[in-house]
Parts: sequence; structure tokens; C-alpha cells
Amino acid sequence: MKILILCTGNSCRSQMAHGFLQSFDKKLDVFSAGTKPAERVNPMAVKVMDEVGIDLSHHIPQSVNRYTGQKWDYVITVCSGANESCPMFTGEVRNRLHIGFDDPSEAVGTLEFINSEFHRVRDEIKNRFYDFYLDELKPQLN
Repeated sequence: MKILILCTGNSCRSQMAHGFLQSFDKKLDVFSAGTKPAERVNPMAVKVMDEVGIDLSHHIPQSVNRYTGQKWDYVITVCSGANESCPMFTGEVRNRLHIGFDDPSEAVGTLEFINSEFHRVRDEIKNRFYDFYLDELKPQLN
């Protein structure tokens, strides 16, 4: 099953979702991209994912243009910006979904508060994508 997760920068939320979804089942072929990709994955995203045993340090933000024209079982946007500006795919997309999350990289305040926002969003992504995996994906893989 081939899944593309989209966000604007492909540096935080989409990378975390990519990491979690791939960790749930190695049979899933998971990719992530951004409509305006950042230069690197957000270091705080790498840190909070490392805390749960998922290594994003080797991930590099990709442009969505790299993936247009391909066949996808799911294209999932995780931020409203990508949902609104999601390009038309010339390839076949069986299911297009939006599962939105706050952007922890926009958190302002103390380091403690910013850290708590990254943990909160990480945990929300894990829970929502695990439910999605159990309810939608796993039954199709059996």
C-alpha cells in the first residue's frame, strides 16, 4: 500500500506522521513531501521522535512535485496549508484525506512550552494515525 503524507514544509508534522505510520507496519510504503519544502527536518521533531524510538535524522524534506503523476492508495494532508494548496495529481489517487494538526514549530514562549507543544502534537499524530492504521489500513493488508 502506497501512502503520501503532505504538509507545507515537510519538516515536522508530515515527517512525524511518516515515521509513525512506517513504524506501525513495514508493509506500508510511506512517503512524505511538502508544497514548499524546508531545507531540513525540524530538529525538535527529530528529538521528540527519537524519544519514542523513531529516527528521522536521515529524512530530507521533499517537494510534492517529485510525487505527482504516481499512483497512490492514500494522499493525506496534515496541515491546512497543504490541504488548500494540494496540487492536482495527474496519477491515480484512490483516497484523499485531511487529518490536521497544529504546527508545533509555530509555538512561541518558553523552551519548556515549545517542548510541550512538540510532545503534544507528536502524541496526537501517533494516536490519530494509529487509529487510522487499525481502522482503515490494516484490514486492507490482510
